[in-house]
Amino acid sequence: MEPDLGSAPTTASALTSLDLGDDFGWALGVLLRAHRDRVQEAIGDFPHGPRGYETMAEVIRGTQPSQLALANHLGIDRTVMTYLVDDLEADGLVERRPNPADRRQRLVVATPRGQEVISGACSRVVAAQDLVLGALDPAEREALRRLLVKAAVGTGGDVDDPCEVADE
Repeated sequence: MEPDLGSAPTTASALTSLDLGDDFGWALGVLLRAHRDRVQEAIGDFPHGPRGYETMAEVIRGTQPSQLALANHLGIDRTVMTYLVDDLEADGLVERRPNPADRRQRLVVATPRGQEVISGACSRVVAAQDLVLGALDPAEREALRRLLVKAAVGTGGDVDDPCEVADE
C-alpha cells in the first residue's frame, strides 16, 4: 500500500519550484559531507581515520567500561573494533588492561602518547568544525551545537562530545 502524498508535487516542474533552503535533510547532508571532508583533512593519517579518532576520543573520556561497550556506544561492529583497537595499540596510543571490577573484561586505556595525539587532533577537529560553520558567527555556532545535541539526545541517542574529557 502506497502512502497518501496528499497534495505533494509529483512532476519535475513542481519539484523544481521547491525551496531547498528549507529542506532540513539537504542542509544536514551538505553539512555532514563538509564536516567529513574537513575532519579527514584535520586528522590526517590517524589510524582508521575519523572512526579511529572517535574511538580514541571516547577512550580518553573513559566512560565505556569495556571494548564491547566502546563498540556498542560508537555503533562499530565488535569484530571491527578488535582490529581498530589492535591498530591503536600497535601505534602506542592505547593499551588493554584487565578490568579490576570484572577480570573477564579488558579496559582500553589511553597511553600518555595517545593523550597527546588526541589533544592535538581535537584542536584541529574543532578548527575544522568552525570552518564548516563559517557562515555563522560564534554565538550562532554555539547555539547550533547546543540545539543539535539537544535534538540528538531527544531521539534517545547516546550523545557525548568527544572533545570533552570526563572529570577525574
